[in-house]
Amino acid sequence: MEALFQIGVFALLLGLGFIFGRRAEAKHYKSIFAREDALRGVIVSTDRFPPVEFMNYHSGLVSGNVVISVDYFKVVSAGLRGIVGGRIRSYETLLDRARREALLRMQEQAHAAGAEAIINTKIETSRISGNGNKGIASVEVLAYGTALIPQPAKTGLG
Repeated sequence: MEALFQIGVFALLLGLGFIFGRRAEAKHYKSIFAREDALRGVIVSTDRFPPVEFMNYHSGLVSGNVVISVDYFKVVSAGLRGIVGGRIRSYETLLDRARREALLRMQEQAHAAGAEAIINTKIETSRISGNGNKGIASVEVLAYGTALIPQPAKTGLG
């Protein structure tokens, strides 16, 4: 009888993780798509040096950082996939959301500073473990680069 209760609790947690995880993920993707459209004017490049048209711009460091946790369903589905091998799509979406969110936060910081472009963009990831290093509990992504900000035009007065 106790085994049935434990299986029931497991199934309930799995179902709740699936439902609420999917809902949160869909809401986050909706926000990402809207913000990506709004920030299309800020060019992001991995080039180390600015293009010729940006040579007289000011520069400054900008960064965006995010930590996204894994829901219970993703942990269970990844564990099951680990038994048979193959791609773990639930973690791929987690990393995609984290990467895009970090880039957006970097772009938002650059946009607020008046930048038109970001060059030398780098992305770093790290995992933040839970349960005594027995699996991933969340992932951190840091995006950083050099923002190129137009200099004010000189009027020739004074």
